[in-house]
Amino acid sequence: MNNEQQQIIDEVYNNYRQENKHVMYLTFLLEDEFIRRIKHDTEFSKKWGLKVDEKELSLDERVKLFSENVNGEHLMKYADSDGLDVWNEILNKHNIPTKLITTTKITKIESYE
Repeated sequence: MNNEQQQIIDEVYNNYRQENKHVMYLTFLLEDEFIRRIKHDTEFSKKWGLKVDEKELSLDERVKLFSENVNGEHLMKYADSDGLDVWNEILNKHNIPTKLITTTKITKIESYE
């Protein structure tokens, strides 16, 4: 998760803490529990205006990221590599991510007419 995403989560979690500061300790969610619930509970996610999705990247998606982050000459030395294990080793060696994390701050607008 990058700094911008962490700032969004921190902001929403701080709102949660403020709104629930008088809640019994046993029912209060710590930040990691809060994030887990945001990821898996749609209603809770909507209530707090935050959505966090994690997606495992396929080998093709990781290779595409790799090709975008290295110069073509460097990539060509790996072009003939065969096998998933070889490519995974190359991608891991170059710290190519294995997950895509998407954080969306949802703005809720209500009006009465």
